[in-house]
Amino acid sequence: IRKATLLAMRVAVESLSVRPDKIIVDGVDTIPGLDVPQVPVIHGDIIYAAVSAASIVAKVLRDRIMNNISVIFPLYSFEKHKGYPTNLHKNLIRIYGPTPIHRVNFKMDF
Repeated sequence: IRKATLLAMRVAVESLSVRPDKIIVDGVDTIPGLDVPQVPVIHGDIIYAAVSAASIVAKVLRDRIMNNISVIFPLYSFEKHKGYPTNLHKNLIRIYGPTPIHRVNFKMDF
């Protein structure tokens, strides 16, 4: 997940129409392959309002995506658990098996 997250961050930064002067990365990593100064900040969402706002926007977008996916796979109740490994989510995977959107390379120890 970390490699995919860093790749997504790099693609996002590279697609900006304005080149940033500095990037604050929430966590311990910097984004590989960028020639922009970066500052990794653990709990950056607590320290910087902009990082907090970005985190909220990302979560709202993810929830909307999961709501849309719940229409495609209604048996899995994605609108309720948003893909988090709740007991409901785990039980539904046990009953129906994984969907094409599930990451089957994750250890399913439930």
